[in-house]
Amino acid sequence: MSRPRLPTAKHGTPFESSERLLHGFQRFAAHNAAGGILLVAATAAALIWANSAGHAVYHHIFHEMYIDLQIGGWHVPHVHNVACFINDFLMAIFFLFVGLEIKREVVQGELRSARKAALPIAGAIGGMAVPAVLYAAISLASPVTDEAGRVIPTIGGWGVPMATDIAFALGILMLLGKRAPLPLKIFLTSLAIVDDLGALLVIALFYTEQLSTEFLLFAGVTLGVLTVLNLLRFRHPLFYIVPGIALWIFVLSSGVHATIAGVLLAVTIPASSRVNPRRFVASTRDAVDHFESRGELGSTPEQCSEQRAAAYCIRENVAQAIPTLHRMEHALHGWCVFLIIPAFAFANAGLRIEGDPAAIAGNTVTLGVFFGLVLGKPIGVVGACYAACRLGLASLPTGVSWRHVFGAGCLAGIGFTMALFIANLAFEGDPVYLNAAKIGIFSASLVSTAVGVTVLLCCSPGDGEPIGQAPPEQAGRASEAAEQAIR
Repeated sequence: MSRPRLPTAKHGTPFESSERLLHGFQRFAAHNAAGGILLVAATAAALIWANSAGHAVYHHIFHEMYIDLQIGGWHVPHVHNVACFINDFLMAIFFLFVGLEIKREVVQGELRSARKAALPIAGAIGGMAVPAVLYAAISLASPVTDEAGRVIPTIGGWGVPMATDIAFALGILMLLGKRAPLPLKIFLTSLAIVDDLGALLVIALFYTEQLSTEFLLFAGVTLGVLTVLNLLRFRHPLFYIVPGIALWIFVLSSGVHATIAGVLLAVTIPASSRVNPRRFVASTRDAVDHFESRGELGSTPEQCSEQRAAAYCIRENVAQAIPTLHRMEHALHGWCVFLIIPAFAFANAGLRIEGDPAAIAGNTVTLGVFFGLVLGKPIGVVGACYAACRLGLASLPTGVSWRHVFGAGCLAGIGFTMALFIANLAFEGDPVYLNAAKIGIFSASLVSTAVGVTVLLCCSPGDGEPIGQAPPEQAGRASEAAEQAIR
């Protein structure tokens, strides 16, 4: 989501050469839908390459090119090729980012208030349960058999349609402007975050193979050390990054999927700042006054050490005023949106379409994933939200109608990143059903996008709005502040 555009020291000054070179990219990166656009571009590129004459090269680069990570004489297990490196290491960083978002929402955001959190939590639970049940029903109703007549288990993919791609869904929502009121964006953000938490629990509980108690013990000790560092008010990110790498290695070696390490690390990151607002304002004002007084003598920061000292003091004050959690989340955002997620899509979306299209479309896994996302998501989200409101546990946000909720439920059917990730775990070593799951994910995401956008475009800007509106200037400031909060 957009961030407030506040003036900086270089605001209004001519562009330097490097800034002029990067200006176009910076404008694109600041766009709300930039992450979704890049994700679609990476997916399309992977599909085109995998179905071109160079498909063997694509397969070789991501699945056959050997990678060996080792520390001394010890080899890091399970990371054997480029795809494994992306899925096990880079995605652990992405899940650290997701974990930071979840903790921020629980500690300071919409999920902190039980009343406000009830609606998105209910929607997320319904949006996970109904798709899983629908997939399981389709899988059991149409069992797949091999040439010998033995039933091939496909029910293991029930977790695939549970997931929502938060970046893509919110990018679409932001493009709709006033057709999607701000409370709806907050609702979908909170729903998707709870949905991510549910997906993480599913991965940890149901897609974990053999466990090594020795490495689980090491991971537990490391997590205890990180918790103690938090309790002792250690705030520098390095105190958490270094043990976090050890935690990743232990979790990966234990048999639990390595991405869980990112979430566990996020839980231990401090969410409070070292200084209170009054001390921050007083100290920073003194530093600014000192900087200004020395400038009256005609000096510049290049010439005056006291001005440089004042500038360093201001930078240190800012670092101490912003909690470690927010600093790390801000630092990881660009890397996740513009590198890790596109790299994951590019490495995993390379589906080579072969065989009879009708047989592919009629595959049990394809149908289960498709209908789980296209039908299960909106039915589950709207049904659970309606039940929560009828029971008095929650209420619709101001300015949001049931048509808005239905449109958001359809957009929740955009699986992409998380659905692909779970599909890789569910059908590991079974390329036929993995490809079938990918076809279901891609087709369902396209249909969900089209239906969700159509529904929301049919909503007038005033649907669900309260009688009496704030003045435009006040509404604009409130909108900007709220969008920064849900960022």
